[in-house]
Amino acid sequence: MVGSQSLVAYRNPDGILKAYTSPVMSYGTKLQEGNLSFQVPKISADFSNNEMIIYATIVLPKNMTTVSHVWQEGPVRSDNHLGMHSLGGDNVKSVGTLDLLSGKVTTTKGGTSGTLHFKQVHGIINAASWGFLMPVGAITARYMKVFQSADPAWFYAHIICQSSAYLLGIAGAGTGIYLGNKSHGIQHSTHRTIGILLLVLGFIQVLALKLRPKKEHKYRIWWNFYHHSVGYAIIILSIFNIFEGFNILNPLKIWRLVYACVLIVLGAIAVILEVVTWVIVIRRRRRTENPASNITAVA
Repeated sequence: MVGSQSLVAYRNPDGILKAYTSPVMSYGTKLQEGNLSFQVPKISADFSNNEMIIYATIVLPKNMTTVSHVWQEGPVRSDNHLGMHSLGGDNVKSVGTLDLLSGKVTTTKGGTSGTLHFKQVHGIINAASWGFLMPVGAITARYMKVFQSADPAWFYAHIICQSSAYLLGIAGAGTGIYLGNKSHGIQHSTHRTIGILLLVLGFIQVLALKLRPKKEHKYRIWWNFYHHSVGYAIIILSIFNIFEGFNILNPLKIWRLVYACVLIVLGAIAVILEVVTWVIVIRRRRRTENPASNITAVA
């Protein structure tokens, strides 16, 4: 659990016990030894009757008498590194509150799974909005408008995709803020900063729609340059931030692979449509430059 200040103990294959402290900074942690946010002058462990008991002396901040307590168990790999614990069953219910004055422990069932659920919702919403709908909306605007029969349907399809993506993105940001408040001081600055930047750029794009000049206006070319540049920047930052989120959440590899495949498919579609678009544009230019070639002689 990210933000945990953990006391770790395990037994090597040769029977030697090892006990140490480890701050959990990410979901990809290997529980490396390190200092905690509070002092732990002494720590040891005892293993008997197939149970591990950790003994530790801890120095908590002043006036702090209650702590949240999370406990987990996982495998010891053959290379003496610790493997990831299970993400189901009792492992997602192992949360409690320890009152150090009374010694009373209050368990909180499902607390960890609730946070995990929010992380999953946060990832799904943002992958669907910024990572899928935004590129689809850009592809729609880029390639549908070349077909005269699709005008103005392409414009409305583009607006629907981008607006839906932005509204979902706001919801995703809300879950991100909630998770940030629950992170106990662990801040993923790059992921958070890009997320805020995406919200700002998306809002600017919405405002720009109100300022869009008519096609024949002399400033329309500059508006197009701005709109396209910001739009492509949003897509690039979105994809980067989604993979940054994968690194933080560290889900099963299949999810990263699925999203990568989605991007490959969208990229292939864009390449094919780019070729089709240029073929159509070149043919239209030739017809415009040689109008006589469009006249059919009647005998």
